[in-house]
Amino acid sequence: MSLAERLTGLSARDNTPIAIVGLGHGATHWVAATFYLLLPSLSTALGLDYAATGLLVSVLHVSAFVANFGSGPLTDMTGRRVALQVASLLMGAAALALLGFAGGLLAVAALVAVIGASNNLWHPPAISYLSARFPGQRGWALSVHALGAGLGDAVAPLAAGAMLAALTWEGVALYSCLPVLAVAAALAMFLGRAPAASHGDAGKGVDFGQYLAGIAAVVKDRAVLGLCLMSAFRAMTQNGLLVFLPLYLAHEMKVSPLMMGVALAALQVGGLIATPIAGRLSDRVGRRQVVLAGLGVSTLAIAALTLLGNELSFIAGVSVLGFALYAIRPVVHSWMMDLTPSHLGGSATSLMFGAQTGLSILAPVVGGIVADAYGLVVTFYVLAASMLVTNLIAWSLPNAKRA
Repeated sequence: MSLAERLTGLSARDNTPIAIVGLGHGATHWVAATFYLLLPSLSTALGLDYAATGLLVSVLHVSAFVANFGSGPLTDMTGRRVALQVASLLMGAAALALLGFAGGLLAVAALVAVIGASNNLWHPPAISYLSARFPGQRGWALSVHALGAGLGDAVAPLAAGAMLAALTWEGVALYSCLPVLAVAAALAMFLGRAPAASHGDAGKGVDFGQYLAGIAAVVKDRAVLGLCLMSAFRAMTQNGLLVFLPLYLAHEMKVSPLMMGVALAALQVGGLIATPIAGRLSDRVGRRQVVLAGLGVSTLAIAALTLLGNELSFIAGVSVLGFALYAIRPVVHSWMMDLTPSHLGGSATSLMFGAQTGLSILAPVVGGIVADAYGLVVTFYVLAASMLVTNLIAWSLPNAKRA
């Protein structure tokens, strides 16, 4: 048995498509992470206050919310999972490249909406593809998928922060689309050529009648709905952090763009280390135990950030937060796939991400209003309270894995 098989339960050859899809997920997060890092410069150029900046980010989440409910059914009824993943990357790359050419707030908002839609077009085909193809190693496969996201979230702020030292934010937006286009080409070349039969259930679509009957059973499942609610509160907290961490660093701690990029990358570094461990561990000991541990640490870390007064200690605290917060993301996705039939994996993913996006819409606006009225520090306490609610919901969920 090779080292790869001992560690992951899969051969190196089987891990290749997992890695490629993981890189694709990283490319979608590269687009979003670049946008978030450019947000302070963009908001200054447009003359926006905190509330208006938060509203712009909410446009991203609204568009993702709307697109989400079409991407799941489209995935399950067409079975074109690889083609939909490629389309997601091309949309995101184009919107990011054009962001610097937009002439005003409305044009910027339209492109931000495309970025949001492309992000939620990705998840149903990618997660259902991996879940159906590797059902016995679902936690591992989806942890690599999440690892790709963490890689994109970590490298993009560093790259964009470094480029901001030499380029305008418009130039950074343009050049940052190139890696996304390269990954889209690789995904189409290596996965698009594989026969549908090699994808297992991921290569087949279902007719409309089968889809309606199956999805009706899924939405009546109280465990599924509870898991969606828990995931929604976790995502709301995460997205609030992505908005207000760079604003806190820029306006309260007065750090340079490069150090801002380092801090946002640190949020991902801990997750990069913990994600594959958490995914593999959840295959063995269960999803619920791993999720509860990560949520508890995340709650304490968010509350403690405002007590850290210098750059180095703040970056260390952000790294601990990322270790706990991002490690549980693939475990939650695996938990959902455990509870739903494989031929409805796209729609189950849409249901979860729809709930996540629905609450995430509120985080930037509510956080911006709180920051304008009481300061950015209080916003972090609100985010910690949101994570506490996530803990309470997770405690009520079953751990059993269904056939």
